[in-house]
Amino acid sequence: MRNKIYVETKIKAPLETVWDYTQTPDIHQQWDLRFSEITYLPKQSEEERQRFLYKTNIGFGISIAGEGESYGTKERDGVRTSSLVFGTEQRLSLIKEGSGFWRYIPAEDGVIFLTLYDYRIRFGALGRYFDKLVFRPLMGWATAWSFDALRLWLENGIHPRSSLYRSLRQLVIAVALCFLWVYQGLVPKLLFPDSGEIALIAQFSLFAGYERLVLQLLGIAEIIFGLLFILLLRSKLLHTCNIGLLIGLLLSGLAFPDVYVAPFNPVTLNVAMMMLSLVCLLEREPAASASHCLRTSPQREDKR
Repeated sequence: MRNKIYVETKIKAPLETVWDYTQTPDIHQQWDLRFSEITYLPKQSEEERQRFLYKTNIGFGISIAGEGESYGTKERDGVRTSSLVFGTEQRLSLIKEGSGFWRYIPAEDGVIFLTLYDYRIRFGALGRYFDKLVFRPLMGWATAWSFDALRLWLENGIHPRSSLYRSLRQLVIAVALCFLWVYQGLVPKLLFPDSGEIALIAQFSLFAGYERLVLQLLGIAEIIFGLLFILLLRSKLLHTCNIGLLIGLLLSGLAFPDVYVAPFNPVTLNVAMMMLSLVCLLEREPAASASHCLRTSPQREDKR
């Protein structure tokens, strides 16, 4: 049995504002990663459900287009719900059809904004496995990130496009630092220790007879430290430690002055890595994150 996608956040803004930012197509498509374009179709009467077209660009000039319909209801105690159904006949789309709702619950200093939705998929067993392992977690993450981007837009005036660029910048820096630390731990220390690393360790009499073991332990430590940049994507403490470690490595190299004049020496590498961490430390505006949202439904008295 597949799990429905649930996301909840609290936004410190009037309910009417949250409603407008989520129900107006031109605004909605600015913060929701799942949609590139949303277009409302004309209604024949006020009682008619609102039909809409949507399109999602997935890259390389390819897009998924579909249609759906939504309607809003006002419930007791000011709680609002917007329900929708959606689907596409486009065979390229994994999603065949789906349904769900958005709920707006008044809170003491804002609105609890949540969604619950599910969908049916194509491509049989292969599609089900891909959906369970890749697509559904990705959709859940994209929904949660979008909700947090909307929260930052309404609470801090940070446009979702700026949030997206900031998140991409943090990801690129984390991947770069992870690669550099893992490479330095794996290649010269574990795979090719005789390339010069053992000779450096041998300069310390404290490690006499244990040079290869010490080098292996250092390599494993560097790999683990590098992976932390992916696991702790937004940790400023980690970037502070990174700068401190790199400064320490530079100072320890004073015992080997020949290293500082070699091509691609530690000075150039370490300074570049420190600057990457410094960029993250100088970031003052908050960044959108899927981790800021609830992903499982809590028990609540006003829940329908």
